[in-house]
Amino acid sequence: MTGWNRRDMLQAAGLSLFGCSASGWLPALADEIAQDPKRKRHCVLLWMSGGPSQTDTFDMKPDHVNGGEFKPIDTNAPGVQISEHLPKLAQQADKLAIVRSLSTKEGDHGRGTFLMRTGYQPRGPVQYPTIGASLSKELGHDSELALNFVSVSPYRAFNQAAYDPGFLGPKYAPLTVGATDNLPLTPGDMPQYANLRVDDLARPDNVSQQQYDKRLKLWRLLQDGFLKTHNSASPIAHDTVYRRALKLMDSNLFEAFELGDEPDAVRDAYGRGRFGQGCLMARRLIERGVGFVEVSLGTFDGGNIGWDTHQNNFPALKQLSGDLDSGWATLMKELDERGLLESTTILWMGEFGRTPAINDNAGRDHFPAAWTCVFGGGGIKGGQAYGKTGDDGTEVVEGKANEADVLATLCSAVGIEPSKENISEQGRPVKIVEGTAISDILA
Repeated sequence: MTGWNRRDMLQAAGLSLFGCSASGWLPALADEIAQDPKRKRHCVLLWMSGGPSQTDTFDMKPDHVNGGEFKPIDTNAPGVQISEHLPKLAQQADKLAIVRSLSTKEGDHGRGTFLMRTGYQPRGPVQYPTIGASLSKELGHDSELALNFVSVSPYRAFNQAAYDPGFLGPKYAPLTVGATDNLPLTPGDMPQYANLRVDDLARPDNVSQQQYDKRLKLWRLLQDGFLKTHNSASPIAHDTVYRRALKLMDSNLFEAFELGDEPDAVRDAYGRGRFGQGCLMARRLIERGVGFVEVSLGTFDGGNIGWDTHQNNFPALKQLSGDLDSGWATLMKELDERGLLESTTILWMGEFGRTPAINDNAGRDHFPAAWTCVFGGGGIKGGQAYGKTGDDGTEVVEGKANEADVLATLCSAVGIEPSKENISEQGRPVKIVEGTAISDILA
């Protein structure tokens, strides 16, 4: 060991001695999910990277030139119509509240992503937490071994901070599964099921169990010695991250991520792509008591990043809508069958909407002035469309709501007071969100 110190050893190999790393989620892992009867609420965020077109999904304009190629269809909620490419969701509309009157002020991907995921504009010294961190802090089990927040297939390249726990600290960061930051993908049918794995949390094939055990023993020796002389917050947090990661690697909790345990018929119903399999994983995690799960649908196809359809909007939206329809509708169906939907609130949204007017490339551009998000499940009064845009879709004419109102509604639906305060790194009290819940859609 001559010439090697603790820092050299840790830097030598990622999670250094083990050949794996901490995955960006930090310590929010456990060797098993605590089955706490006090945990009554769950939340699923369906995040649409790139900004989905409201005009081609949930706020159709069939009688206007802006309406485009898609046709509306009736749903099982009287008077509510949505896209023809969402037929399965149309039969779940009695459990959905479509908010067609969202109006925000950020049309840039990075800033819009941060705004919608935190409820705050990206400015000033305060590092605001993503809504998943804030809500999982309240919904999750208090045990340090609980798994409370999981993010499936996040595309974080637009704004990494929008996915972080901010001033709440690494304890409330998500475990990430199958991050897509640098991964080229295509939506639609796949010959095989998407392979979703907890990021960077498996022993590499070239590290034998014997080598792993020796490295683990050495790491513990180094850590114990270091902490005796560095017993402060940062080293303790670092140590907690890795020890919990090791517990997870050897725990039964990993079973929640083993989608191969599900029958092929179930996996096919969700869809073989990342989003569909992510929705299946969300169901398995909720069954095991996880408080907050987010599943992202952000795919690369024909020059588009997810729903960022500046060109070829309609073929891209047809494919994306198919993925969305199967995954989301099957998730709601299975949660309902298991008696979990009434305790699980679902929110569908992206960073902004898209222009009602179709551009010269048969696409739609960024448009935060008048767009749509959708709530569903527990705590939500379904079977309705709230708010209204004008005939051409360019402005909100009834029931205007902003980003903070949306997140305040989400908080209220899961039984959390939106004005509850946490203390920032500057010692300043900061509300989870400063908006007003949309009472008309709350059950």
